[in-house]
Amino acid sequence: MSNSPSGIRRARAAAAQQRAARAITHYGLAHPQALASLAAAARAARAVWEAGGAVPDIHPPAASRRAAKPQLHPQ
Repeated sequence: MSNSPSGIRRARAAAAQQRAARAITHYGLAHPQALASLAAAARAARAVWEAGGAVPDIHPPAASRRAAKPQLHPQ
């Protein structure tokens, strides 16, 4: 990471994502601490996105989701 403002934002967003993932693992999704961590991660990711940066996932999508082709017109 660079020390530029965008690099710092990306580092903060990544740290917030990790904290949210740990809170969900520890407390469960419905716990107030997990929800607060998710909200903080969303705010950090939004700041990076609005500054023109990319917001990567914590982990790549599962193989089943990568292989599935989206249906534009489901029947």
